[in-house]
Amino acid sequence: MVLKPSDAAEFTTTMTGPNALKMDVNIVMLGTDNVGKSALTVRFLTRRFIGEYGDIESIYSHNVNVDGREIAFGIWDSPYSQERLSESPAQEKQMQWADGFVLVYSICDRASFNAVAKLVQRIKAARACAGTEKASIVIVGNKRDLHHRRTVTSEEGRLLALTTDCQFYEVSAAENYHGVLMVFHGLADRVREARSAAKKPAGIKGIVKSMSAVFARKRTDSL
Repeated sequence: MVLKPSDAAEFTTTMTGPNALKMDVNIVMLGTDNVGKSALTVRFLTRRFIGEYGDIESIYSHNVNVDGREIAFGIWDSPYSQERLSESPAQEKQMQWADGFVLVYSICDRASFNAVAKLVQRIKAARACAGTEKASIVIVGNKRDLHHRRTVTSEEGRLLALTTDCQFYEVSAAENYHGVLMVFHGLADRVREARSAAKKPAGIKGIVKSMSAVFARKRTDSL
């Protein structure tokens, strides 16, 4: 199902708990032109590889069942623009809508890799400024099948992910559906873990408060 970007508000993150049987995940695809963002998206949605895409902005909805849990994906695929690296109404809307981000570069294009490094920092800064939960980000090196034209090593991709607390995958949208599947399922897992972690501090505080009350009561009883 394809929606217009104006319909983005209809997708909300409404999981009732970390173990709920249904989970909504909104994902924004980002990266420079010709890195395969749309190819990755369509490969995930249809299992088919289509190599050529126009300059089109779309939001897709896709429901899958993973380990007994229904996951409703909303995927916002938009053309690259330098404004994604700076504050803009479009970028702010995506930041508010997204639960997670897939940042794509081509292993054959170092400039696209450098752009992803900047996007990571921009996303983290925007989320921190807005006071929203920590961003769940997956960095994807695409076009692994073109290894003979490689200009970015796998180690560089892994290091960027490690130093920025992101997940990393290197895939070929053209040749391997399973690798693409792992990208989206992996990000969904990361979003679920982030939501679970966001709920834990209040629980821990409650436990500490209860233990403090018990010890205080014991001290009072011994007097």
